[in-house]
Amino acid sequence: MDFGLSDEQQAIRDEVRRFAENEIEPVAKEYDREEKFPHEIIEKAAEMGLTGANIPIEYGGAGYSPVEVAIIVEELFAVDPGIGLSVTSASFGGDAIMEFGTEEQKERFLEPVARGEAIMGAAISEPDVGSDVSSVSTRARKDTVEQSSTSAETPTASQNGDEWVINGNKMWITNGSVGDYYVVLCRTDPDAADRYSGFSQVVVESDRDGFEADKITGKLGIRASDTAELVFDDVRVPEENLVGTRGAGFLQLMQFFDETRTMVAAQGVGIAKGACERALAYAQEREQFGQSISEFQAIQHKLADMHTKTEAARNLTYKSAWSINNEDEQLTSLASMAKEYASRVAVDVADEAVQVHGGAGYVNDFDVERFYRDAKITQIYEGTTEIQKNIIARELLGKGY
Repeated sequence: MDFGLSDEQQAIRDEVRRFAENEIEPVAKEYDREEKFPHEIIEKAAEMGLTGANIPIEYGGAGYSPVEVAIIVEELFAVDPGIGLSVTSASFGGDAIMEFGTEEQKERFLEPVARGEAIMGAAISEPDVGSDVSSVSTRARKDTVEQSSTSAETPTASQNGDEWVINGNKMWITNGSVGDYYVVLCRTDPDAADRYSGFSQVVVESDRDGFEADKITGKLGIRASDTAELVFDDVRVPEENLVGTRGAGFLQLMQFFDETRTMVAAQGVGIAKGACERALAYAQEREQFGQSISEFQAIQHKLADMHTKTEAARNLTYKSAWSINNEDEQLTSLASMAKEYASRVAVDVADEAVQVHGGAGYVNDFDVERFYRDAKITQIYEGTTEIQKNIIARELLGKGY
């Protein structure tokens, strides 16, 4: 077993960290305070291949392995989680197209993201549907038309061809008001024999008639990342926007979650790493009773616990990332273990980092205040902590969905 990074992986880590410190760190507080999406930084990140890190080389991406993508996520989040999420989620939803999409879909939707010319999103949750994905009510029905009514700015359906007509709402959608297209989970077969086979994933462009996005503000954390509610009112898209096989959307999504939950674990590791670094630096600078507070055993124990938890979370996360490409039968349980544990570590370590800073950690003069707010979301999105524990137990007991 080799626990070390290759020379190439170490070079990726170093390059991404330099980028984050030079381009992100100086403006992180501003973007958080103003809840502003970092378009300019996305463009610079694209030049480094970061917006298409997981996209295959043949479609303009960097073609990095899941372990390397986890390293990138960790380093960006260690500097600023909000902007880090904006960069790493530019291709969110792209995994479904990579795995199940046609060649035409891959060229049409992945290449612009890799070049930094487009932003993607995955639209799953709804106002009344969070953890229970099988209760999604957004509907896509087939309709044969003589003339497409779609925008001239988007690819149109063929005359006398089939279109999908989509109605419903999606909630808490990352990149919702800044995205160019979204992979939308829809109910396409409401009379399916079981609760899991009636869903499909369909790509919807944001300039389609009937589509609206309402930006959500006032979030606790990751405020530089865009979040929105999406409304689909008779939105028409061509048949060729269907991703993979009709009725297979739920199973596609479960595979998608194994990968995205691993990357949320990497986010947690990054937040914990950033909090550890700042707490250590502050403890060595801050003086009380004639010495730096790092000389006090109570602070030393906090620092030791913080770094130990972070390292444990990192190893579990990297194992899950390695398993994605190696078809490990434990991937589903590993992804949920990594996501549950790393997100818990992120919250705990950020909490302790604030404690080490004392009163200074309670104001936004210091980054740990922002890290503390940003950490919580990792326990909520891509499946709550409680859902991860359900999945782990289900896998241990050999139960199905």
